[in-house]
Amino acid sequence: MNSKRGEIYLVDWSPGRGSEQAGIRPALVIQNDVGNKLSPTVIVATISTKVKAAYPFHVIIEPEESGLSETSIIKLEQIMTIDKARLVMRLGSLSDNKMAAVELAIHRSLGLGT
Repeated sequence: MNSKRGEIYLVDWSPGRGSEQAGIRPALVIQNDVGNKLSPTVIVATISTKVKAAYPFHVIIEPEESGLSETSIIKLEQIMTIDKARLVMRLGSLSDNKMAAVELAIHRSLGLGT
């Protein structure tokens, strides 16, 4: 599967461990497109419908902008490298403006001088 940065996929997370995602749940591709084309793995951020407190490393996405059925949060503190075989189905993609918010949240999550 040839994923692209900014696309949302259903991912088969099983088996999950501890606080990791488990089951089939959405994730956002955050890896660059060169890596997406050449690598057998892909870097993603988990997405949850459990919208809790607004942390500076979360980005809220609405159904009309994501292809998801509910308001959700992208959890940029849960960034994982997974095999592309875990990608089940493409659901949608985010706008450049929303990806700019994702990039800022990644910087905050990783402490990259924001």
